[in-house]
Amino acid sequence: MNTFKIKQDAGLLALSLRLVVGWTYFSAFWRRTILANKLDPDTVSYIGEKFNHFLPNALGIKPLIQYLVENPDILWWNMVLFTIIEGIVGLCIMFGFLTRLMSIGVFGLAMGILLGSGWIGTTCLDEWQIGVLGIATGFVLFLTGSGKYSIDNYLIEKPLAITQKNWFAWLGSGTLPVKPLVFPRIVLIGSLSILGITLTTNQIFHGGLWGTLHNKSIKPKLELSNGTIIQNTLSFEVFRTEGVDVYGSWLIGIELRNAKNETVLQYNQEDLSALPKDHISNYYIDKVKPGAHSLILPLGAKAKLTLKHQDLSNLSKGTYTLKLTDISGLYWEHNISIP
Repeated sequence: MNTFKIKQDAGLLALSLRLVVGWTYFSAFWRRTILANKLDPDTVSYIGEKFNHFLPNALGIKPLIQYLVENPDILWWNMVLFTIIEGIVGLCIMFGFLTRLMSIGVFGLAMGILLGSGWIGTTCLDEWQIGVLGIATGFVLFLTGSGKYSIDNYLIEKPLAITQKNWFAWLGSGTLPVKPLVFPRIVLIGSLSILGITLTTNQIFHGGLWGTLHNKSIKPKLELSNGTIIQNTLSFEVFRTEGVDVYGSWLIGIELRNAKNETVLQYNQEDLSALPKDHISNYYIDKVKPGAHSLILPLGAKAKLTLKHQDLSNLSKGTYTLKLTDISGLYWEHNISIP
């Protein structure tokens, strides 16, 4: 069968891509296990909390992320497995061992980053760029394989029996067993598909093609739901869905007003910083919690707040407005009815 020969020069020219993208993934393993223990759930740098940040606006894989952050033990095992895979893929890509198989790993890891966190980035659409460039790099490395400076090439030149097998060309390096007329089509279709993924996610996450540009990492946003007032207890759910991922939203005020816009209940920042922890029921790994001067809401955190006060006991029927105020001056409102 005639085959389209991939010259060794192609793999050689991709050496810088191999080394850089390989280190990008291996360094994740290195940071989390050697430089710092980011796999310990009891530390502030736990990688599971970063994973929780992806939840509010993930594309397509949101149910999976939600399941994991609701089940901490399963999440931990997945973070360990994910870290090991990143380490193996990165190291093998750098050394050029089973390059095409590892390039599929690069593609898959990059796709996970893109779908999970492509919406995060305060300056240059950080996570989206990492995701789409990783996908493109994985595709290119699959096409080229490794060149002169690689373990694959060393095995081919020995030569070893396994390198003569058809599967080695698909999983390692060397000549791809693809017909000359088919190979350019694979390149074109793959490239256009990746461009399509790039443009689609750019539009969905950031409005990068038309309409209004938006960046969900610039300022905090809270979603309020399921508000009830029963006897002397006000309860509601709060979910932080936008804002910078490296620090929380600082809630300095909770206010309840009646239909006449009169304040019937108010908590200031001192009250919120002293809020008992049993008044907060968290759903995920990232937790809403009292801070030194406010109530802290990390990105992706969701909790049910339960506030008990005697002033709530004598409220008349009607609609009340719940208002939460951030230290930045932003506020969010939610209507609650007493039938």
